[in-house]
Amino acid sequence: MIPPILRSRWTAITGGIVLIVLLSITIIFWLPNPRVNPAGVVVTIPRGASFHAVTDSLDKAGVLRSTLTFKLAGRLLGYTTRIKVGKYLFAPGMSNLDILKDIEVGKSRLIIAVTIPEGWRMDAIVRKYRRDLGIDAERMLALCTDSAFTHRLGIDASTLEGYLMPDTYSFYWQTDEREIVERMVEQFRLFYVDSLRTRQHDLHVSLREVMTLASIVEAESGVDNERSTIAGVYWNRLQKRMKLEADPTVQYALGSTPRRLTFRDLRLDSPYNTYRRYGLPPGPINNPGRKAILAVLYPERHQYLYFVATGQGGHRFSRSFAEHQRAIRLYHQARRQQRSLLRQSVQNPALGQAK
Repeated sequence: MIPPILRSRWTAITGGIVLIVLLSITIIFWLPNPRVNPAGVVVTIPRGASFHAVTDSLDKAGVLRSTLTFKLAGRLLGYTTRIKVGKYLFAPGMSNLDILKDIEVGKSRLIIAVTIPEGWRMDAIVRKYRRDLGIDAERMLALCTDSAFTHRLGIDASTLEGYLMPDTYSFYWQTDEREIVERMVEQFRLFYVDSLRTRQHDLHVSLREVMTLASIVEAESGVDNERSTIAGVYWNRLQKRMKLEADPTVQYALGSTPRRLTFRDLRLDSPYNTYRRYGLPPGPINNPGRKAILAVLYPERHQYLYFVATGQGGHRFSRSFAEHQRAIRLYHQARRQQRSLLRQSVQNPALGQAK
């Protein structure tokens, strides 16, 4: 029989041990981490990051009270290999258990909006996703140029140039490149419904031809209400067996940043050079938006065969070459006037401020 005094001491020791254990569990799992900024802190967890690296990132951001208790909690609960990639916004007062559960399911991951403008080339789109989402640009570009992959997506082309629908997309940080590409192509397929396919067949053209011409129209048109007019010019030229002579196709063949073309550029030997080759180039030269595609499918009916910039944002359209030459002279005249005004404003800044 245990003496009462020993029983009382044993009870006290046992109670103390239980209290210490409970206190330790509370500290390890449930004690709030008070160091975080009141507005929350953004922490990036990249692909392939180890639990140790994630812990360091959280600690540097001020999210953790103690790296030791966080690592201990993660190992005790088996969270060290269950981590979702992303940019997280951690709120104030989260416990180790809260944070571990969060990075397991990605609850606090930020959704990033990425806007792809109409008329961007495939390589520019890939660079945009690399900057905004931290994706692997080489892998995404490889997917976009993998003919087997494009065919699996229902696109009968060797690359996805032309079929990455411009829009604003929402993704998590470092979303898989395949998912991004599939989403963009799916947006194109959702837009290009049966009624548009029927219209395409009525025009006796292929989808590739529609998208190729749409990409040229997109590159040429800076004014919404001119798209169908420009599309009509190109349809007229194709029907008359005239060369398209579209500057953007030469720009694409050069592969450089768009600039003023020289006569030497126009002599470039390339299937994309519509100054040397008849008909449409082999494929799209950018990724056109919905308005440009509709403009090609429903072009304005007119007799125009030429157009040139006005120097004020739009274009002047002509039915004959002589009329076109006059329009070109007017364009150069407008440019000379603009340069003259610019020189005057530089020499006399007060002129530029006059209303």
